[in-house]
Amino acid sequence: MSRRSRSLAGRRVPGVLRALDEASFGAGRTLNLRASLPSAAEATTRAESWLREKQMSGAGDVLVITGRGKSSEGGVAVVKPAVEKLLFSLRRRGVVADWHEHTEGSFVVSLAPVSALFAAPRRKRDAAPKAPAPDSLVALSPATLALLREVAVRSLAGLGMAAPNRRFVEDEMLATFSKISGAVPPSADREEALRAALRHALAELEE
Repeated sequence: MSRRSRSLAGRRVPGVLRALDEASFGAGRTLNLRASLPSAAEATTRAESWLREKQMSGAGDVLVITGRGKSSEGGVAVVKPAVEKLLFSLRRRGVVADWHEHTEGSFVVSLAPVSALFAAPRRKRDAAPKAPAPDSLVALSPATLALLREVAVRSLAGLGMAAPNRRFVEDEMLATFSKISGAVPPSADREEALRAALRHALAELEE
Protein backbone atom coordinates (compact mmCIF):
# COMPACT_ATOMS: atom_id res chain seq x y z
CA MET A 1 0.00 0.00 0.00
CA SER A 2 1.35 3.44 -0.95
CA ARG A 3 1.90 6.20 1.63
CA ARG A 4 -1.06 8.13 0.19
CA SER A 5 -3.32 5.05 0.37
CA ARG A 6 -2.35 4.42 3.99
CA SER A 7 -3.11 8.08 4.81
CA LEU A 8 -6.55 7.89 3.21
CA ALA A 9 -7.29 4.61 4.99
CA GLY A 10 -6.27 6.17 8.30
CA ARG A 11 -8.69 9.03 7.77
CA ARG A 12 -11.52 6.65 6.94
CA VAL A 13 -11.23 4.67 10.18
CA PRO A 14 -12.46 7.47 12.52
CA GLY A 15 -15.31 8.14 10.12
CA VAL A 16 -16.34 4.48 10.17
CA LEU A 17 -16.17 4.42 13.98
CA ARG A 18 -18.31 7.57 14.21
CA ALA A 19 -20.88 6.02 11.89
CA LEU A 20 -20.99 2.85 14.02
CA ASP A 21 -21.40 4.92 17.19
CA GLU A 22 -24.23 6.92 15.65
CA ALA A 23 -25.96 3.68 14.66
CA SER A 24 -25.47 2.13 18.11
CA PHE A 25 -26.36 5.08 20.32
CA GLY A 26 -28.05 7.73 18.19
CA ALA A 27 -28.17 11.44 19.00
CA GLY A 28 -30.45 10.91 21.99
CA ARG A 29 -27.95 8.73 23.83
CA THR A 30 -24.77 10.61 22.91
CA LEU A 31 -23.28 13.58 24.74
CA ASN A 32 -20.60 15.29 22.66
CA LEU A 33 -18.56 17.49 24.98
CA ARG A 34 -15.72 17.72 22.49
CA ALA A 35 -17.73 19.82 20.06
CA SER A 36 -18.06 22.87 22.35
CA LEU A 37 -14.55 22.73 23.92
CA PRO A 38 -15.80 23.34 27.48
CA SER A 39 -13.67 23.85 30.58
CA ALA A 40 -13.41 20.94 33.02
CA ALA A 41 -15.99 22.54 35.32
CA GLU A 42 -18.42 23.23 32.47
CA ALA A 43 -17.99 19.69 31.16
CA THR A 44 -18.69 18.01 34.49
CA THR A 45 -21.72 20.21 35.20
CA ARG A 46 -23.18 19.45 31.80
CA ALA A 47 -22.30 15.75 31.97
CA GLU A 48 -23.86 15.26 35.42
CA SER A 49 -27.11 16.97 34.41
CA TRP A 50 -27.31 14.96 31.19
CA LEU A 51 -26.49 11.62 32.83
CA ARG A 52 -29.10 12.17 35.54
CA GLU A 53 -31.68 13.05 32.90
CA LYS A 54 -30.86 9.88 30.95
CA GLN A 55 -31.08 7.78 34.11
CA MET A 56 -34.57 9.14 34.77
CA SER A 57 -35.64 8.13 31.26
CA GLY A 58 -34.16 4.63 31.54
CA ALA A 59 -31.69 5.16 28.69
CA GLY A 60 -29.43 2.23 29.64
CA ASP A 61 -26.01 2.60 28.00
CA VAL A 62 -24.97 6.01 26.70
CA LEU A 63 -21.91 7.47 24.99
CA VAL A 64 -20.00 10.44 26.41
CA ILE A 65 -17.48 11.99 24.03
CA THR A 66 -14.78 13.98 25.82
CA GLY A 67 -12.11 14.25 23.15
CA ARG A 68 -8.46 13.34 23.74
CA GLY A 69 -7.38 16.81 24.79
CA LYS A 70 -5.37 17.77 21.72
CA SER A 71 -7.00 21.19 21.70
CA SER A 72 -6.28 21.81 25.40
CA GLU A 73 -3.47 24.08 26.50
CA GLY A 74 -0.21 22.22 26.11
CA GLY A 75 -2.10 19.28 24.62
CA VAL A 76 -2.88 17.99 28.13
CA ALA A 77 -6.38 16.57 28.49
CA VAL A 78 -8.52 18.24 31.16
CA VAL A 79 -12.08 17.28 30.22
CA LYS A 80 -11.54 13.52 30.00
CA PRO A 81 -10.00 13.07 33.50
CA ALA A 82 -12.57 15.46 34.98
CA VAL A 83 -15.44 13.44 33.49
CA GLU A 84 -13.91 10.16 34.65
CA LYS A 85 -13.63 11.55 38.19
CA LEU A 86 -17.31 12.55 37.94
CA LEU A 87 -18.21 9.00 36.87
CA PHE A 88 -16.58 7.58 40.01
CA SER A 89 -18.66 10.02 42.10
CA LEU A 90 -21.90 9.27 40.26
CA ARG A 91 -21.39 5.54 40.66
CA ARG A 92 -21.16 5.99 44.42
CA ARG A 93 -24.30 8.15 44.35
CA GLY A 94 -26.39 5.60 42.47
CA VAL A 95 -26.51 7.34 39.08
CA VAL A 96 -23.92 5.30 37.17
CA ALA A 97 -23.62 1.51 37.31
CA ASP A 98 -20.37 1.19 35.37
CA TRP A 99 -18.39 2.59 32.46
CA HIS A 100 -15.47 1.78 30.22
CA GLU A 101 -13.25 3.64 27.79
CA HIS A 102 -14.73 3.30 24.33
CA THR A 103 -12.04 5.17 22.43
CA GLU A 104 -9.19 7.43 23.55
CA GLY A 105 -11.71 10.25 23.71
CA SER A 106 -14.98 8.68 24.82
CA PHE A 107 -16.68 6.53 27.45
CA VAL A 108 -19.59 4.12 27.26
CA VAL A 109 -21.55 4.65 30.47
CA SER A 110 -24.06 2.15 31.88
CA LEU A 111 -26.64 4.04 33.91
CA ALA A 112 -27.92 2.65 37.18
CA PRO A 113 -31.64 1.93 37.63
CA VAL A 114 -33.62 4.77 39.18
CA SER A 115 -34.21 2.65 42.28
CA ALA A 116 -30.44 2.66 42.94
CA LEU A 117 -30.82 6.28 44.10
CA PHE A 118 -32.73 5.07 47.16
CA ALA A 119 -29.94 2.79 48.36
CA ALA A 120 -26.95 5.01 47.53
CA PRO A 121 -24.97 5.75 50.72
CA ARG A 122 -23.85 9.27 51.55
CA ARG A 123 -20.40 10.00 52.94
CA LYS A 124 -19.82 12.59 55.65
CA ARG A 125 -18.04 14.95 53.28
CA ASP A 126 -20.98 14.96 50.85
CA ALA A 127 -23.34 17.89 51.12
CA ALA A 128 -26.57 16.81 52.74
CA PRO A 129 -29.48 17.07 50.28
CA LYS A 130 -31.97 19.72 51.23
CA ALA A 131 -35.00 17.92 52.57
CA PRO A 132 -38.30 19.03 51.05
CA ALA A 133 -40.85 20.51 53.39
CA PRO A 134 -43.76 18.15 54.18
CA ASP A 135 -46.20 20.52 52.48
CA SER A 136 -44.16 20.37 49.24
CA LEU A 137 -46.11 17.26 48.27
CA VAL A 138 -49.42 19.11 48.45
CA ALA A 139 -48.78 20.78 45.10
CA LEU A 140 -48.42 17.41 43.37
CA SER A 141 -51.33 15.99 41.40
CA PRO A 142 -53.25 12.97 42.77
CA ALA A 143 -51.72 10.77 40.03
CA THR A 144 -48.18 11.76 41.01
CA LEU A 145 -48.92 11.31 44.73
CA ALA A 146 -50.35 7.84 44.08
CA LEU A 147 -47.21 6.78 42.22
CA LEU A 148 -44.97 8.31 44.88
CA ARG A 149 -46.86 6.48 47.63
CA GLU A 150 -46.65 3.17 45.76
CA VAL A 151 -42.90 3.53 45.24
CA ALA A 152 -42.47 4.40 48.93
CA VAL A 153 -44.48 1.36 50.07
CA ARG A 154 -42.53 -0.96 47.73
CA SER A 155 -39.23 0.49 48.95
CA LEU A 156 -40.20 -0.10 52.59
CA ALA A 157 -41.36 -3.63 51.75
CA GLY A 158 -37.90 -4.27 50.31
CA LEU A 159 -36.51 -3.30 53.72
CA GLY A 160 -38.74 -5.86 55.42
CA MET A 161 -41.56 -3.52 56.44
CA ALA A 162 -44.60 -5.33 55.10
CA ALA A 163 -47.18 -3.09 56.81
CA PRO A 164 -45.57 0.29 57.53
CA ASN A 165 -47.63 2.87 59.39
CA ARG A 166 -48.68 6.18 57.89
CA ARG A 167 -45.75 8.12 59.36
CA PHE A 168 -43.18 5.75 57.86
CA VAL A 169 -44.86 5.91 54.46
CA GLU A 170 -45.02 9.72 54.48
CA ASP A 171 -41.36 9.98 55.51
CA GLU A 172 -40.40 7.57 52.73
CA MET A 173 -42.46 9.55 50.23
CA LEU A 174 -40.57 12.71 51.17
CA ALA A 175 -37.21 10.93 50.92
CA THR A 176 -38.12 9.44 47.53
CA PHE A 177 -39.40 12.78 46.24
CA SER A 178 -36.16 14.46 47.37
CA LYS A 179 -33.93 11.97 45.58
CA ILE A 180 -35.89 11.77 42.34
CA SER A 181 -37.07 15.35 41.92
CA GLY A 182 -33.51 16.65 42.26
CA ALA A 183 -32.50 14.55 39.28
CA VAL A 184 -35.47 15.34 37.05
CA PRO A 185 -34.42 17.98 34.49
CA PRO A 186 -36.37 21.20 33.98
CA SER A 187 -38.97 20.77 31.27
CA ALA A 188 -42.26 22.13 30.03
CA ASP A 189 -44.03 19.46 32.10
CA ARG A 190 -41.71 18.64 34.98
CA GLU A 191 -44.36 16.71 36.88
CA GLU A 192 -44.90 14.38 33.93
CA ALA A 193 -41.12 13.78 33.89
CA LEU A 194 -41.33 13.03 37.62
CA ARG A 195 -44.15 10.53 37.03
CA ALA A 196 -42.12 8.84 34.29
CA ALA A 197 -39.17 8.48 36.66
CA LEU A 198 -41.45 7.07 39.37
CA ARG A 199 -42.90 4.56 36.91
CA HIS A 200 -39.36 3.43 36.02
CA ALA A 201 -38.53 3.07 39.72
CA LEU A 202 -41.73 1.13 40.40
CA ALA A 203 -41.06 -1.28 37.53
CA GLU A 204 -37.55 -1.91 38.87
CA LEU A 205 -38.81 -2.51 42.42
CA GLU A 206 -41.34 -5.04 41.12
CA GLU A 207 -38.70 -7.13 39.34
